[in-house]
Amino acid sequence: MNTSPLVIAVDGPAASGKGTIAKALAQHYALPFMDTGKLYRACGLAVRLAGHDPYDADAAADAARHIDTGLLDDPDLMSALNSDYASIISSHPQVRAALFDTQRAFAQQAGGAVLDGRDIGTVIAPDAPAKLFVTAAPEIRAQRRHAEQAARGAPHMLADVLADIQARDARDSGRSAAPLVRAADAALLDTSNLDIAAAVAAAIALVESALARNGR
Repeated sequence: MNTSPLVIAVDGPAASGKGTIAKALAQHYALPFMDTGKLYRACGLAVRLAGHDPYDADAAADAARHIDTGLLDDPDLMSALNSDYASIISSHPQVRAALFDTQRAFAQQAGGAVLDGRDIGTVIAPDAPAKLFVTAAPEIRAQRRHAEQAARGAPHMLADVLADIQARDARDSGRSAAPLVRAADAALLDTSNLDIAAAVAAAIALVESALARNGR
């Protein structure tokens, strides 16, 4: 029986449901959870607050090397504008390198962990015994993000949200450093037609199947 730490890697594009699923998995398996996207959002916010251009790789890398964890609780962290900044700065190899150790250390802790992001199963925890790639149709993801923004009192036109989703997909999948891609051994979970309860149940089933294959 394999007794190595239980690490669950959850990757996928924006608004696919990966964060909700990852949190539910962490609760189900009693594991610590890291939303790695918030690290990039915090860096993006730091760049914004300093008045730098997100395409300035040096400024973004400096923010990543000196990440202000206090920004993780900033109410502007999840704004649409900050999402754009986070997506842009995350394309810089220097930024990804600066945040690698923090994510890797979390994934390698003795008790195991659940991490969600874009490159967990391919770069941060390539040896994770359970990997999921969570996705959904762009139109569905846009509707979800549109509803989230409206709930926060910051509504945007649905067409604009869809365009932003598609732009982020292109940036995330096309960047040279750790692009968004499904790991070869990651189970695919399409949440397009699933509610939260069904998506979580499907995720748990896929994790259990992966653990069984890995002798756990």
